[in-house]
Amino acid sequence: MTDFKEQWDEEMAMTVLASKSVDSKLWAEAVEWLMLHGPDHIKEMLNKASSMATSRYFPELKPAGYSPDGSPLYDIESLAEALQTSPETLSDRLRSKEVNGQTRHLFSDDETQKIH
Repeated sequence: MTDFKEQWDEEMAMTVLASKSVDSKLWAEAVEWLMLHGPDHIKEMLNKASSMATSRYFPELKPAGYSPDGSPLYDIESLAEALQTSPETLSDRLRSKEVNGQTRHLFSDDETQKIH
């Protein structure tokens, strides 16, 4: 199986993002690749867009803390409720992404900066 990083390059991912006719799964994969492996200015732009979308479509969802790199972290129960799924299903999906080496999604309490 080809490593996720090797499946895309910046030009291909940006072409998919600009297309008006690609399916949502392919578009989401291109965004995920850019968030993980794209240039810093693209990552910053996508992170801002993600924060804006979270605030707009999930206004009740607030970060419970921040990761060591400053990314917002959400309580798994609150996130699962907002996404209308079970915490177990969401945890399994996030764990599978970690196993596939795409990115880290789950953090222990002692690794996070808590919001009081």
